[in-house]
Amino acid sequence: MVTAAPLERARTLLELNRPAEAERELRGLLAEEPQNVSGHAFLAVALARQRRPAEAIGEAAEAVRLAPDHWFPHYVAGQAYYRAGLPGEAAEATRACLELAPEHAPAWELLARVHVDAAQWPQAADAARHGLALAPEDADLAGLLAVALTMLGDAAGAKEAAARAVGLDPESALAHLAYGRAQLAFGSPGEAARAFREVLRLSPGFDQARDLLVMALKQRNPVYRLLARLRGTFFGGWRMLLLLPVAPPVIALFVLIALLHWAAWVAEAVTTLRLARARATRLLFEGAEARTALVCCCLPVVGAALLVTGVATTQEAVGTGGAAIMALVTPVQEAAHTSAPRGRALLYGWAILLGLAAALAMLLSSTSGALLTAYAALAGIWIAAGVRRLTTPRPSAL
Repeated sequence: MVTAAPLERARTLLELNRPAEAERELRGLLAEEPQNVSGHAFLAVALARQRRPAEAIGEAAEAVRLAPDHWFPHYVAGQAYYRAGLPGEAAEATRACLELAPEHAPAWELLARVHVDAAQWPQAADAARHGLALAPEDADLAGLLAVALTMLGDAAGAKEAAARAVGLDPESALAHLAYGRAQLAFGSPGEAARAFREVLRLSPGFDQARDLLVMALKQRNPVYRLLARLRGTFFGGWRMLLLLPVAPPVIALFVLIALLHWAAWVAEAVTTLRLARARATRLLFEGAEARTALVCCCLPVVGAALLVTGVATTQEAVGTGGAAIMALVTPVQEAAHTSAPRGRALLYGWAILLGLAAALAMLLSSTSGALLTAYAALAGIWIAAGVRRLTTPRPSAL
């Protein structure tokens, strides 16, 4: 009875989201009974909720050491590793739990979350299905299944699972997020936007929902949607360069791909600027995002003016420099859409250098210099891909 009272108090405090008070109860218990398995396990939960991952992992490991044949310490260890951002260890601990208690649905949910975070979609779908077989009313499991099926391209399955998740728990942010992702992936951006707005109502600080809402609003524009699809379809790899010595016409393909990307980036800028200025959506956009869109809308206008001026005055360097200024949309947008800070800085530096090169070429009346600058700017899609590969950390795999 002495042990039961502090444990019950600690569990109640954890349910009330008061982990610091639960920690005090559990430390008092462990001071008297240092071998208490449940005390160490619940203390790991309390520490994890206070964002003290190293301590939480230590307590969970101690609980596993004291009771390796009991499922609960392994489950707690899986949660501690997951919160610490260690997906491999989290999956291993959760599987150990499931070997001892395969009917424990929350462990299947945890395993599905681990696989989702690691972008292992078949494994995530399999874990979610196992969990739903045990707990068919669990909205989070249905949402996780919907996310996995969306990424696997199963439109019917993803929409069905997402609708099921929302139906089971209309107040679940995850359920609406999964529903929105499925609708966005399979051609219903308007419905997706409504779902992401609901996510933000339920969880106002959910940055992923905000970004997806912006994407959904942009994709409601049919021109943007078409150009974005073309940009994703036609990219070309560096291996195509090997064909140039034996198949010079491939240059035309490179130019076509680059122009498609340029047109898509212009559409991106126009759509973003329109949404950033609209009263209903302006709060979704950060100042830097709107400023970048404004710059990328101005570059084609300025470039076109220089191009027309060059043609009218027969100054080839000015006209070609205008084309180079127009082409700067690609490197600026590639930089703005690079997540790694170092890669973004490098690409912005590259865009600035190209702008200076275009200006210098016009001042020196160097048509060839302006033309090379335009080509370099349009080729920014491949340069950016290489920079991202070198500067973006790879996601950890199981």
